[in-house]
Amino acid sequence: MIPMVDLKAQYLQLKDEINQSLEQVLESCAFILGPNVRAFEEEAAAYLGAKHAIGVASGTDALHLALLAAGIGDGDEVITTPFTFIATAEAIRYVGAKPVFVDINPKTFNIDPVAIESAITEKTAAVMPVHLFGQPADMQRIVAVCEQNGLKMVEDCAQSFGASIAGRQTGSFGASAGFSFFPSKNLGCYGDGGLVTTDDDEIADRIKMLRNHGSEVRYYHDVIGYNSRLDEVQAAILRVKLKRIDDFNRNRRGVAQLYSELMADLPVTVPYEDGVGVHVYHQYTVLTDRRDTIMQALQQAGIACAVYYPVPLHRQKVFANDCSGLGLPVTEAIAESCLSLPIYPELQEAEIRRIVSIIRAALNG
Repeated sequence: MIPMVDLKAQYLQLKDEINQSLEQVLESCAFILGPNVRAFEEEAAAYLGAKHAIGVASGTDALHLALLAAGIGDGDEVITTPFTFIATAEAIRYVGAKPVFVDINPKTFNIDPVAIESAITEKTAAVMPVHLFGQPADMQRIVAVCEQNGLKMVEDCAQSFGASIAGRQTGSFGASAGFSFFPSKNLGCYGDGGLVTTDDDEIADRIKMLRNHGSEVRYYHDVIGYNSRLDEVQAAILRVKLKRIDDFNRNRRGVAQLYSELMADLPVTVPYEDGVGVHVYHQYTVLTDRRDTIMQALQQAGIACAVYYPVPLHRQKVFANDCSGLGLPVTEAIAESCLSLPIYPELQEAEIRRIVSIIRAALNG
């Protein structure tokens, strides 16, 4: 059996250090906004090149609170991609704004800057690009569109921790950004966790209040807030893993490179790299018009595969009222032909070769 991601393999490598860190947390009995959360925030900010990094309870909360802190609310429109996990659009809805879905680039699967510009109205307040599957979006053009039109930008970096553009980390381009530490992420904890990054002191202060019941001083509440604090246990785990994130991502890129080399002669479209951004391969996603054939062959061999995402957000029932009649042909074509293969830093060469040999046999069969 080859899973989509092997969390145990990574844990066994780090077991002694993780267990020691967890034991220290348990012995300290400092479980909420303790020293590990503070230290992780400082370490993550330094790594990401951000002035502030604020730990929250999940990646979804990170996006939600980032939008709130940026002043996005009722009556606003936020332009985003339909080819992403629903949390992107949920966060927009949580603040009372409307997600406006536009089409994507057929090579990178990321939001199309030209489509962003065409969708701007007097109600548009912000843009939320997603660095999908670990591939950085075209930030140079997106930043230019936002600046020219006076729009705020909140980056969705749930899948891109460690990805960069010309040496600059994703999460450092917008007014703020949200990261997820769901266990399967490139930097994942052992539960839920998230992070907001920003260079804006005012936004950072507001996030810190919002995550902690709207309070700066205990029992004094300035705004209605939330209970969305990164757990001390998770922060301790993340601190261990953060030291290895470049190695993890380097290994992911190695896995992806071998996949692409082995499938170069097959009738599948392997992931695209634009040569500007450093792709960190949260997912390795190919395009094929024989998806069902490949999936069946892999599943019969005990090899996991997955479709991210079979139903784009503009086709989801929950957004039916907003998106009636909306056609996004590139997104829809990709959703019908995309297939993600197992990828994680510990995936072995022999396993990659086996996966590709099964795909080859299925396509030649």
